[in-house]
Amino acid sequence: MSNQLPVINLMGPTASGKTALACELYERGNYELISVDSALVYKDMDIGTAKPTKQEQEQYPHHLIDIITPLEVYSAAQFVEDVCPLIDDMHARGKTPILVGGTMLYFKSLLEGLADNLPNADQSIRDAITSKAEQEGW
Repeated sequence: MSNQLPVINLMGPTASGKTALACELYERGNYELISVDSALVYKDMDIGTAKPTKQEQEQYPHHLIDIITPLEVYSAAQFVEDVCPLIDDMHARGKTPILVGGTMLYFKSLLEGLADNLPNADQSIRDAITSKAEQEGW
């Protein structure tokens, strides 16, 4: 990802007007929208997430919404892997990306990077916790 071309970051808490502003900018210029929200990546998580409505998404397409099921794992590292090529593609097409959302870890990971020596998720640990929860309850 180039650090020389513009990227607009709209960040803040839920219901602070980020999406409305992003949609207004989208209409005024040569922009594309990228969601920076850890809940909006999940399909069918439409309640309690302030996800743009289907109508809003049709009128103002957002990248990285509804890309995985709630049974899948998504991380800040995966977000960076997904968003960098999107930003580069938008710049190559003469568009300015607007990153809009409230997941500050995603913004921080994109802007500052992640440590190189972080361990990968361990499915066996997840399975052990799930098994224990099934036996003893949460």
